[in-house]
Amino acid sequence: MKFSLFLHMERLDESQTYEQLHADFIELAKMADQGGMHAVWTGEHHGMDFTISPNPFLNLIDLAHHTQNVRLGTGTVIAPFWHPIRLAGEAAMTDIITKGRLELGIARGAYNFEYERLMPGMDAMEAGGRMRELVPAVQKLWKGDYAHDGKYTQFPSTTSAPKPLQSAGVPMWIAARDPHSHNFAIEHGCNVQVTPLWQGMTEIQNLMTAFKNAKAEHGEGKNPKIMLLQHAYVGSDADDVTDAAKCISRFYCYFGAWFKNERPIRQGLLEPLSEEEMAAIDMYAPEKMIENMPIGTPEQVIEKLKVYEELGYDEFAFWIDSSMSYEQKRDSLRRFIDDVMPAFA
Repeated sequence: MKFSLFLHMERLDESQTYEQLHADFIELAKMADQGGMHAVWTGEHHGMDFTISPNPFLNLIDLAHHTQNVRLGTGTVIAPFWHPIRLAGEAAMTDIITKGRLELGIARGAYNFEYERLMPGMDAMEAGGRMRELVPAVQKLWKGDYAHDGKYTQFPSTTSAPKPLQSAGVPMWIAARDPHSHNFAIEHGCNVQVTPLWQGMTEIQNLMTAFKNAKAEHGEGKNPKIMLLQHAYVGSDADDVTDAAKCISRFYCYFGAWFKNERPIRQGLLEPLSEEEMAAIDMYAPEKMIENMPIGTPEQVIEKLKVYEELGYDEFAFWIDSSMSYEQKRDSLRRFIDDVMPAFA
């Protein structure tokens, strides 16, 4: 099983400058590269200081000048916000600038907050339909002249200018949860990225089952990969692990509030949640974080990751956004590289 790093610039309050957050982002990515990780992933989000990345291609091109070996992935672009010609061309240009290191992850998106602002009136079902139309159109544009007459976009014969540096095209990943999404990904020659969030081993097993079933039905002659994206933390001792679990619990409380899209927002920041409000959300309790994620000492983290490897996951993406300080993230990532990854060499 390979290991990668998933991160954004993550602003907790107005005391943090964007310049410092960017510097921290670069340093963590450099650690991943120098530590032998397989890839660095970053997503697309708009108007949210919770996850700052209005165009992940900009971030990845920036990282290409600070790293040597890691693959550079979008985890993920939000399909309904992109026209096929624009996505094909920008991804191809990014692949050239990064010297063939690009991985293109695509999702329908998750936040109604973003839908309301960029695609008013669109719901998750339409977003999924736009993604299923976008992916094959981008693949055909990379191959040559292609005219498209779809439900959501139409254009006369066009090709991607430029073409990707990678001769087979940029590897594509689909964020999948339900069996239909797994089937779609594998039918179209894409890899699969799954995110069980806080939901634990049963969900991790179910996602793998959906992937294996889709691979058996649609994977003949193909070799799709599956990546598990999940929070992790490698602590120095039991007290450090307990503190980290509280931070990740706080992250999910804010994640849930953004997802519900009901709380006041000012300057890209949610109205702060009180300690009482967060304590009342049982499914995000710190002890649930420790139970359901690879959070612990190096030995405890290795034990959980070995289970993922045995299930068949090809890649584990360490989701480091967590409401922690840069120093906490840095130290955990260092222990992950030094004390956990060698067990999988």
